[in-house]
Amino acid sequence: MLCGASAVLAVGGAVAVSGCSSSASPAASDSGSTKSTDQSTKSAGQPAGPVAVGPAADVPVGGGTVYREKKIVVTQPTAGQYKAFSAVCTHAGCVVDKVANGQIQCPCHSSRFAVADGAVQDGPAPSPLPEYKVTVQGGSLEVTPA
Repeated sequence: MLCGASAVLAVGGAVAVSGCSSSASPAASDSGSTKSTDQSTKSAGQPAGPVAVGPAADVPVGGGTVYREKKIVVTQPTAGQYKAFSAVCTHAGCVVDKVANGQIQCPCHSSRFAVADGAVQDGPAPSPLPEYKVTVQGGSLEVTPA
């Protein structure tokens, strides 16, 4: 048997494919689950602060903006009042994907959080989004994890 490469054997019109693997390197499989993605997001931790996220003008009054790559969501509940939260859902570690209808929304299991304080408005999330400190410097938002 060949190791490190695939072996192909044709016998009587049938084709057999053989390969070998050690127990130290498990075969790859695709379970169709997003759990591994969720876990890597959860284990990535919070950003080291302070983090420049973008222009304050990008955050609508009564809504917010998700900075997915930074795992931060910034909201503006009322004009000039900015709030920042972790964008990692407290239920399964998915990153929230949008802010709509006054709520920060998680796409994985439909948890919803308030733009004003990150409180859970609709589960299954067990706790609010962690709040971060946000400041406006020269029209740009800067976020520091708490």
